[in-house]
Amino acid sequence: MYEYIKGVIKHIYPSYIVLESNDIGYKVLMANPFRLSEKLYSEVILYIYHDVKQDAMNLFGFISTQEKNLFLKLINVSGIGPKSALAILANEDHSGFVRAIEEENKTFLTKFPGVGKKTAAQIVLDLKGKLQEFGTSDTDTVPSKMAENYSKNTAFEEAMEALLALGYTNRDVKRVRKQIDTETSRTTDGYIREALSKLMKK
Repeated sequence: MYEYIKGVIKHIYPSYIVLESNDIGYKVLMANPFRLSEKLYSEVILYIYHDVKQDAMNLFGFISTQEKNLFLKLINVSGIGPKSALAILANEDHSGFVRAIEEENKTFLTKFPGVGKKTAAQIVLDLKGKLQEFGTSDTDTVPSKMAENYSKNTAFEEAMEALLALGYTNRDVKRVRKQIDTETSRTTDGYIREALSKLMKK
């Protein structure tokens, strides 16, 4: 139904943003919405997937067509729902994810929330040899410059909330909290990226 929406980011939350277009505020679910912190109150284009179910309708947003296409491939795998797909995309190490599939590294794949051994095996079965175009990371698509007058403690707490929104357990979040230096000046996006990197090494 929607290919993309061009609008102004009005709010950013741990699991979604509010994108205003033609005086309508759209709730758009995203992988790590804080990647767009530098774009708050600015106009952006988000590529959209409109998910329609019997009891709900949701909009999922992506910063590139490549990211959207990877999401679509993921949700076509039995056992992978939109939430699990967003958690995989949030890590942003797409080349590492593709490599794990090609090498049939199911242990790596089960590190993502919502992915057990059976689902990891299904991912390999369905996607091996089909993700060459996603072998490079989109990490640099959105700038991560530190916003002026932004509280780093607030950024850290937002990052922890975002991890929970992605499906990581309280235990995972509690463990990773201890591993991150909160005295280092980072954006929420920066903290999330560091946390995800550490979680993938567990």
